[in-house]
Amino acid sequence: MSLRAIHIVFIAASILLAAFTTFWGVAMFMTERGSVGHLAFAGGSLCAVVGMALYAVKFVRKTREIGMH
Repeated sequence: MSLRAIHIVFIAASILLAAFTTFWGVAMFMTERGSVGHLAFAGGSLCAVVGMALYAVKFVRKTREIGMH
């Protein structure tokens, strides 16, 4: 497995983990003990998901552009 492929796998795993924490934060907020902190945590996690997804797209495009497979 190439370094590029390993990098893509780790980015995908990070996106999935951040998405899970987003859903967890929202679920905790909706419970009776939920607070605004849980919602803020979910918002931060969602920002991380979006940021990593944009990074993944940019990384794949750049590595294709320079001929890395």
